[in-house]
Amino acid sequence: MSLTTTYLDMQYNIKFLRKPSRILSFGSRQNSGSLPVPEPNTDEMRQIFDKFDIDRDGKISHEEYKVIIRAVQKDSTSKDVQKIFEVADLDGDGFISYEEFVNVQKRGGVLKMVDIQNAFRVFDLNGDGKISEEEIFELMERLGEKCSLQDCRKMVRAVDTNHDGFVDIDEFVAMMTNSAN
Repeated sequence: MSLTTTYLDMQYNIKFLRKPSRILSFGSRQNSGSLPVPEPNTDEMRQIFDKFDIDRDGKISHEEYKVIIRAVQKDSTSKDVQKIFEVADLDGDGFISYEEFVNVQKRGGVLKMVDIQNAFRVFDLNGDGKISEEEIFELMERLGEKCSLQDCRKMVRAVDTNHDGFVDIDEFVAMMTNSAN
């Protein structure tokens, strides 16, 4: 599974978090190492694509992708972006069109546990093994999303099944593998 799929799924789940009622019924975790992930609808995919397409020209350039990746993963490299484009840029024109973007997401409809753990680490900014409302707030801010601390608190509460005020890896896995109904 590539960084592309991980990031696209993480982006989808950021949007998914905005709908707490959809994350209240958790799917069961599978032990196979591959987990089903809810597929985003067309509107959600367009919102995610538009977040990457900074200049609104209908395609994502290497530079646009780097801006978003660096916002959430400070240690990303140009090599990472190149790998993403090797997977996503199907026509070889040096850009990712909306159709290519959607195609990558559809091909990556299954996440491996390691990808979910990597996505968890993106959110867990201080590396303490749990995600706080402040960490979600900071990440959303880096992504240019308008989200209040109160909204982030609601997101944590919607996922926090043990009611400790944080999202741990088990709760994160349950949220990431939840079936969207």
